[in-house]
Amino acid sequence: MNFGPTPLDEARGAILAHTVRLTGKVLKKGTVLDEAAIATLREAGKRDVITARLESGDVPEDEAADRLADALMAPLIARSRAATGRVNLFAESPGLFTLDAALIERINAVDESITIATLPNHSVVDTKEMLATIKIIPFAVPGRVLAVVEAIARGRKVGQALSVQPFQPLSVGLVLTELPGIKESVMEGAVEATETRIRALLGTMLPVERVRHEEGPVADALTRLKRAGAELLLIAGASAVVDRRDIGPAAIVRAGGTIEHFGMPVDPGNLICLGRVGDVPALVLPGCARSPKLNGFDWVLARIFAGRKVTARDVMGMGVGGLLKEIEQRPLPRAEAPRTPPLTSAPRRARTVCALVLAAGRSRRMAPLNKLLVPDSKGVPMILRVVDNVLASHASPVIVVTGHERERIEEALAGRPVLFAHAEGYAEGLSASLKAGLAAVPAEAEGIMVCLGDMPLVTAPMLDRLMSAFDPDESRAIVQPTFRGKQGNPMLWSREFLPDMLAITGDIGARHLAAKHADRLVEVEMASDAVLRDFDTTESLKGLPDMAARR
Repeated sequence: MNFGPTPLDEARGAILAHTVRLTGKVLKKGTVLDEAAIATLREAGKRDVITARLESGDVPEDEAADRLADALMAPLIARSRAATGRVNLFAESPGLFTLDAALIERINAVDESITIATLPNHSVVDTKEMLATIKIIPFAVPGRVLAVVEAIARGRKVGQALSVQPFQPLSVGLVLTELPGIKESVMEGAVEATETRIRALLGTMLPVERVRHEEGPVADALTRLKRAGAELLLIAGASAVVDRRDIGPAAIVRAGGTIEHFGMPVDPGNLICLGRVGDVPALVLPGCARSPKLNGFDWVLARIFAGRKVTARDVMGMGVGGLLKEIEQRPLPRAEAPRTPPLTSAPRRARTVCALVLAAGRSRRMAPLNKLLVPDSKGVPMILRVVDNVLASHASPVIVVTGHERERIEEALAGRPVLFAHAEGYAEGLSASLKAGLAAVPAEAEGIMVCLGDMPLVTAPMLDRLMSAFDPDESRAIVQPTFRGKQGNPMLWSREFLPDMLAITGDIGARHLAAKHADRLVEVEMASDAVLRDFDTTESLKGLPDMAARR
């Protein structure tokens, strides 16, 4: 193909390379110039025009796109007509879109003139959804190049280069296990999320089996569901599965099944277990399956509904692209890992979190000194260190709760952009300080981070890591730091717990509430023991590191 300026005397049959706007008329890019078009250009004073002129053996762009589309056609795939060198391919049925990635890459590597762009492999698609677009870049393709591409497209040995595997209307049985203290709303949420997924894949749900979180009852429920016609068995545990010998997998084995694979290189979704009871797939769901957002369970479920047997090798091959969401610090499992709530994949907005710094105590173990006001080697009071760390985090506003020696605390913090809340009944204990701070929490705050005034080693990045893990919509409504599995402070609470926290009395905080809401708790493992270290004696203050330069 020749490309460039062409005298009008030689332009008949050439392809106009760029749109030409004339008085009262427009000749569009791609127009094949005939005598009338050339006459119009002459009348406008044009002597030449930029064109593409085909040579012997060249195939025009639309014909080339047509021929490649024909070579790639498969059942349940429709195509558009060729226009401007482009043909689009569409799904004719809801299903799982799969492709031969190596073959598509080979075609794209033949010549820059021919391109195919597709959806990612294993995409869930709906009817009429675009799967791929074929685009011929220039106005024509050398015939020999197109012949090579057609040979690659038609010469595949197995399957199709592109295919849509329609979803099958499977009947699904769900076993929901229960533990004391799990809120009914959490159970209902797990069922709702599962039903939504199943309906989207054209499946139906059998009546849900709700049983104790024990191997025997779960195995019996699986057996009942299989007899009722379940073509897919799911177990949603009150505690997330952490081992192939845990309650869910053990129940599958007890029901006469086998475990094929535990875990997957997809996050969120790591803690999934694949098994089978006879010829019926059986899955123990990861905790993140309680959330409607994309996770590894969705990938497995779509393949099963598309009629594919998901093997251990399939799961182990999902790692590339399997990082579905990135947050600054992912919660890490510990001995109580079954209680770790889900993480999700979709982008999430930052949650508004305010911080309470509890500074009302009487420092009885250090009396007559007030430990919060004891200066360090640089003359900085401990409460000032703590408040500066909190101010350097993303928490806002920062509320300092005062009580004992109120005036001195406020004086030490003079000039800092904090709010003060005074606990009149501070002598009654920690709960009075907590309630005074909670009463000052602004209505727009979605979370409250309760910081202790005697923990100056907890830095701003540590606090930000806690906040990055906070998402009540995904059951991460209570966030607690840990160090080597030991729970520490500060704790971050969703405002949904305000009524419970305001009901606390005596010299205790809110920590005991976390045990009652284990399904809403997530733990964030820290690299430092700062989250365990408070300073409430003269001796402990002597070991306080110089933190003036740290944040």
